[in-house]
Amino acid sequence: TRAGFDLPFLRAIADAVTVPVVASGGAGTLEHFHEAVVVGGARILLAASVFHFRTLRIQEVKAYLRERGVPVHMK
Repeated sequence: TRAGFDLPFLRAIADAVTVPVVASGGAGTLEHFHEAVVVGGARILLAASVFHFRTLRIQEVKAYLRERGVPVHMK
């Protein structure tokens, strides 16, 4: 939808389980990725359309998150 991840749902799952939670579906901006981690508690982020349509670049998202203190793999 590119309207953002379902943050309340992500947080509910993250609070209920002990395994890393994957946020998938909804990313449209750099901030959406950050919110998924900080607000939603996701440990893994997935996205498709923003990369397929070249709205964002993977390295751009990684750099944005890293600048905000979110640990990322920079490969």
